[in-house]
Amino acid sequence: MPALSEYSNVHNTVFNIITNKGYKLWYNKETEMYCAEKNGWDFMADTPCSLLGIILIYEYKNPKSYQEYWWKDEGSLSEKNLSTKAPSYTSVVEKKLL
Repeated sequence: MPALSEYSNVHNTVFNIITNKGYKLWYNKETEMYCAEKNGWDFMADTPCSLLGIILIYEYKNPKSYQEYWWKDEGSLSEKNLSTKAPSYTSVVEKKLL
């Protein structure tokens, strides 16, 4: 069992994080998507956790103005070369029991 995973019981925490960061937050019933906006930058995702992830991409990239593919990052990792084997580690969940 991981220390945290995406599940509906974390949504309230996600909503609080997003609004405390200064974003306006809403649910679009028509598209069934979660939405946020700050300073004209608007974001949309299927789940609250995905929305937070999208917002973190924006904050990480920190674009000064809009341009196509502003979010793209040409780092060395891609889905094609992502490891399928977990590294060796002891989860904090297990450490708690020690």
